[in-house]
Amino acid sequence: MPAFDLPLTELERYRPDIEEPADFDAFWTSTLKEAGQTDPLMSVRPVETGLRLTRTWDVTFRGFAGDPVRAWFSRPAGAGELLPAVVEFAGYGRGRGLPHERLTWVNAGYAHLLMDNRGQGDQYGCGGDTPDPHAPGGPGPAVRGLLAAADYHYRRLITDAVRAVAAVRGLPGVDPARAVAVGNSQGGGLALAVAGLVPDLAAVLVTAPFLCGIRRALDLTDAGPYGEIAAYLSVHRGAEHAVYRTLSYVEGVSFARRAQAPAHFGVGLRDTVCPPSGTYAAFNRYAELTGTEPRKEIHAYPFNGHEGGDAVQVRRQLGWLETVLDGRRG
Repeated sequence: MPAFDLPLTELERYRPDIEEPADFDAFWTSTLKEAGQTDPLMSVRPVETGLRLTRTWDVTFRGFAGDPVRAWFSRPAGAGELLPAVVEFAGYGRGRGLPHERLTWVNAGYAHLLMDNRGQGDQYGCGGDTPDPHAPGGPGPAVRGLLAAADYHYRRLITDAVRAVAAVRGLPGVDPARAVAVGNSQGGGLALAVAGLVPDLAAVLVTAPFLCGIRRALDLTDAGPYGEIAAYLSVHRGAEHAVYRTLSYVEGVSFARRAQAPAHFGVGLRDTVCPPSGTYAAFNRYAELTGTEPRKEIHAYPFNGHEGGDAVQVRRQLGWLETVLDGRRG
C-alpha cells in the first residue's frame, strides 16, 4: 500500500481543529471521581511461570464501576530497589494473554503491568480474562454503546487504564513517582488518554495510536476498528450526529492537548489502520492546554504500515525512556 495520507512535510505542520464537547473535562472528571472512590487493588497473587529471572503476580484491580480487571505484574527477580513501573495497554481485540509473552520491559529492568482489555481478547493472541458486564458481547468493541458517551465501551476501557496506573503505584517494589504509560494502536490510544487524565505521569510512549483524528480516519479508511464504525453507520442510517458526539469524548487529540508528561511517538506513514495524520495531530497539539513544554519526539517510518518501526521503535523507546527517568529517581 503506497502512502495515502498527507505528505510528511504537511503532517509535520498538521494541527486540525477538533470538535471538542464543552463538557469534555466535566465528563471525565465525573467518570474518574466515581471510579476512584475505592482502593484500586483487589488481589495480588504470585504465579509460577517457569521463568527464573522474572517474578510475576496475577493482579486484579477495580476499574470502571468497580468492575474487576485482570493484569499481569512482573519484576526482575532479585531486584531490591524501588523500580519505575511501565503500564502497558494491549491492542484492539487482544487480552493480557500469558505472562511470558511480553518481557521486553521487565528485561530492561522495569516493573511491568500489562492490563487486560475488558470484553476483548477473542481476536488475537492468547485471550483475555476480563468480561465487560455492561456490554456482554455483540458487535466489536469499537461500536458497543456507540450512541451515547455514557454507554460507550471506551469510556469504560479508558477508566480502567487510568485505574491501572493507580493500581501499579500500590504494588510491591514500585516507585510511584515513576509510572509510565505505553501502548501501540488501541494501546497507544489508551496510553495517550491516560497522559491526558493523569497529571503526574512520568512519561508516555505511543505508536500508531487509535482514536486520534477520528473523523478524518473514518473518511480515509475502512480498515480495522474504524471500518467497524463505518459498517455500523451503514446500518444505523441517520445516527451520525449521535455517533460523532460520542466519539468526541474519546478523541485522542483532546487528551493529548491536556497531557504534560514527556512523550515519545512512532508512526508508519503507510498505516491504513490508524492513519498517520491522527498521530501527527496528537503530537503537534500535545500539551497545548497545559502551559508546559514537555520533552517530546516522534519517529516516522515512511515505508511501514501499522507495524510502524516495530523492534527498531522499541529500541528507540528503551533508550529514550532511560534518559527521561534518570532525572526522576525517587
